[in-house]
Amino acid sequence: MKKHGILNSHISKVLSDLGHTDYIVIADLGLPVPPGVPKIDLALTNGVPGFEQVVEIVAADMEIEKVMIAEEMIGQNEAAYAFMHRTFEAASIESCSHETFKKLTAGAKAIIRTGEAKPYANCILYAGVCFGNEE
Repeated sequence: MKKHGILNSHISKVLSDLGHTDYIVIADLGLPVPPGVPKIDLALTNGVPGFEQVVEIVAADMEIEKVMIAEEMIGQNEAAYAFMHRTFEAASIESCSHETFKKLTAGAKAIIRTGEAKPYANCILYAGVCFGNEE
């Protein structure tokens, strides 16, 4: 039995299978999931688990090279925007329109659905390479 890191077997498997530039999505409860993209649904009730909590846990277990957010997050969910910049200081953070963001989700290896009930609390996390890292 695994005792450290992500215990959710579906998330652990997806992260283990990622290659360089593959990506996953962490989504609020309203983001649509395109046909064919696996959905890992963590939502228990409104706000549980929250976007920030899930992002922090996944980020601790994943080598992240780049992050994509919707431009709308900047003005309509300032707390999430500030959190993303604090959390991913070392990664490149890019933004696109929410419509483009939704189109990009079609190429995700998985979408992890949180219980977050605030607008634009979504991100795409692109896998980096951990060559030379000792972790």
